[in-house]
Amino acid sequence: MKLTSSEVNLQKDAEDAAADKHGGGGGVLRPSRICHLALLSTAFWAFVFFLHSGTQGDGVGVASVLFKQAAFSLPPLLSANAAGRGRAPPAQPPPPSTHAVQAQSSPPPPAADRCAGRYIYMYDLPPRFNDDLIRDCKKLWRFYDMCPHVANCGMGRALGDEGGVFSPRGWYATNQFTLDLIFHARMKRYECLTGDPSLAAALYVPFYASLDGGRHMWNRTSLRDMLGLDLVAWLARRPQWRAMGGRDHFMVAGRTAWDFRRYEDVDEQWGTKLLHNPAVQNMTVLVLETSPWRRDNLAVPYPTYFHPEAAADVAAWQEKVRAAERPWLFAFAGAPHPWQRETVRPEIFRQCGASRRCRLFRCGGAKSGPRSCKSPGAVMRVFESSDFCLQPRGDSLTRRSTFDAVLAGCIPVFFHPGSAYTQYTLHLPREAERWSVLIMHTDVRERNVSIEETLARIPPETVTAMREEVIRLIPRVVYADPRSGRVDFKDAFDVAVEAVIDRVARRRRGDVEGRRR
Repeated sequence: MKLTSSEVNLQKDAEDAAADKHGGGGGVLRPSRICHLALLSTAFWAFVFFLHSGTQGDGVGVASVLFKQAAFSLPPLLSANAAGRGRAPPAQPPPPSTHAVQAQSSPPPPAADRCAGRYIYMYDLPPRFNDDLIRDCKKLWRFYDMCPHVANCGMGRALGDEGGVFSPRGWYATNQFTLDLIFHARMKRYECLTGDPSLAAALYVPFYASLDGGRHMWNRTSLRDMLGLDLVAWLARRPQWRAMGGRDHFMVAGRTAWDFRRYEDVDEQWGTKLLHNPAVQNMTVLVLETSPWRRDNLAVPYPTYFHPEAAADVAAWQEKVRAAERPWLFAFAGAPHPWQRETVRPEIFRQCGASRRCRLFRCGGAKSGPRSCKSPGAVMRVFESSDFCLQPRGDSLTRRSTFDAVLAGCIPVFFHPGSAYTQYTLHLPREAERWSVLIMHTDVRERNVSIEETLARIPPETVTAMREEVIRLIPRVVYADPRSGRVDFKDAFDVAVEAVIDRVARRRRGDVEGRRR
């Protein structure tokens, strides 16, 4: 049933009122309250047990001892109530020894707060900004059903070993645009969540911008922008936002920045205007590819198929790809882009197809199959058997295939510095020559350079060292299974959160010094 505009507004007001009732925050129970509740619970059950067994025999048994121990810790009112029931008040403990008095007069220093400077406050947004999008998953993308891809916290369906291509566990058919869900699920298990915004090093807004943007890409601009404007209006009413105007806030928009940077209200133009909103520009937004002309967002790796539960899973995979046989010098997996004939891709197809040392995997069709780039096993089998993997630009400067190649221990070959070097500065080493090769697209397109000859000139010992560097990068570019309680290594999520906290800290110092950064 379609709601009228007044009914929609009433529904939103009710959701907002519910959020305001909880302070608009993450609903994290404070440790002091947890301890208090545990104490009351212990005292209550000890007292009940005492009533049941205290009259047996001489009344001095385990139940009596438990009750006495609990009563010593009770507030005075509860102890008086217990005594008022006809029970003798608990005996006072013996005076402490001289040694105990000395220990009390010199208490040990408090343990260091391991979360100091790392606390994150997570908003409890009304469900229209995240959960409702998942429930309506069949409408998230125009060309295929996204419901299987949003399963398992955004990792998608679990994969088998694909005939030995993958390790036994940790592999999923992950869509490249579900990072919002993966990040949110991981943040729910973040060890330093706080319900007190004043303690937070940064404030996280779990808005599923990529899912919202994807479902309306082909609709009129007013519909594309509606939920984003609603979010900004909701945040502006929160005291947490007003403290710094959103400059200590961050969110994840798991698509390229181009998907959120429409300049005009023209239906023919691509994307939403989310990143052009002045309030959002105050925030830090994590995207899969940044705009080279703006600094208000940070690029993070595309999600890959691998989501390990612990460091041991990463180490086992690293050993597997380190020992893989690589009969091909270089490989390319991709489809032609007939609408982008001016790019380097046609020449890559020509050179790779003419070489006996290149493994060409020409993707065909949108459905998963043995000749589809949407088949994780097929693509990874190609990358695991090659020394170098060609990474030309995709629909934009970057492509998810770069991180699939790193995952396979295949050395990336770029044709534009904007495909990785100027993007993923948080996750990839600055010394690009240690782990990758750059062949300028203009040289290849004008046929001034042979890709095969360029790669064949690299000494074998250098290739081995570069591959080892690529394999060392794997933990930093994968997102651990967000359901795991055993994550004991720094993954792409951890790297991104540290960068956000550092940026907010610098902004706060800038505010104190009268500067904006």
